[in-house]
Amino acid sequence: MNSPDQLNVIVPLAEVGLERPEPLVSVSMPAFNAEKYISEAIESVLSQTYTNFELIIVDDGSTDKTRDIINRYSDPRIIKIFSDQNHGLISTRNKIASLAKGKYLALLDADDRALPGRLGIQVEFLETHDVDICGADHWTLNQNNGDLRNSKQRHSNADIRAMLTVCSPLCNPAVMGKTEIFKSHPYKLTSLHAEDYFFWAELALAGYRFANIPKKLIIYRLHASQTSINFREEAKNVFKKSQAHYLSGLGIPVTFLPRALSLAERLNFGVECLRLLNQKIPGISVGANYEIYARFQHRKNGILTPLTRLERWLIALSASWIGRKASEN
Repeated sequence: MNSPDQLNVIVPLAEVGLERPEPLVSVSMPAFNAEKYISEAIESVLSQTYTNFELIIVDDGSTDKTRDIINRYSDPRIIKIFSDQNHGLISTRNKIASLAKGKYLALLDADDRALPGRLGIQVEFLETHDVDICGADHWTLNQNNGDLRNSKQRHSNADIRAMLTVCSPLCNPAVMGKTEIFKSHPYKLTSLHAEDYFFWAELALAGYRFANIPKKLIIYRLHASQTSINFREEAKNVFKKSQAHYLSGLGIPVTFLPRALSLAERLNFGVECLRLLNQKIPGISVGANYEIYARFQHRKNGILTPLTRLERWLIALSASWIGRKASEN
């Protein structure tokens, strides 16, 4: 019987006796009680058109049939790691990153599915663009009613860095990035339930470059047992602290934190926030400025809605103009 902290590692035969080229991509798949969906996740990776990858699956102390399902697969590209104790998602992600051999690390949760061309498209993009972290558009599948919706992503580095002031503009399981970044900047245990947002914010402040590919590369699943649903309030609290930290890191006082304000207040704080943001991050699109300023407005304005939208457009246009002038100087 293994001790609670012991990890059982199953190494592919190809690594023991047969020579195989080092993978260019390592796929990270943490799993905990994922018996309902993990087969689809694994098979979506194994059916990729791009084949030079390793798939690292860590079963983090599951109590259902997750381990049995993982063991059904004998593909030599799969590295299986079984823990007899649940260490948590953050520790598991960091463990996988530490083991990864690929130049790039692709994230995929055990309840999501990668579309067949995902890895190849992201590898080509990262190899040909000055980008460190690459996300993508995606489909969102509501498991309860089968509803499938398009994601609404911002794609440029400037827009992603700007949107970090109000949300997490990268879909975590759609991300591929340089493995060295994940090794040198591990997820923080203090950012539990909002670790993705904190991670992207820290990388942005460190100067890494982002992009979202305008192609749908994964199916992101929403379901009742999801961590983001079960720990919504905890995630909000961590997000707010991280959001304030990010603004401060940009040199913007936290008094300009985006939140719903009266017309007079947002014409003061909201406009100034966008002015400062566009000076710090030149190249923000009008659309991104529009979305950020909307966070300063109250929702459900009734007959005043056309006027609040006009207000948004005017402020967004002027903020983008400020950004263009800043980039020229």
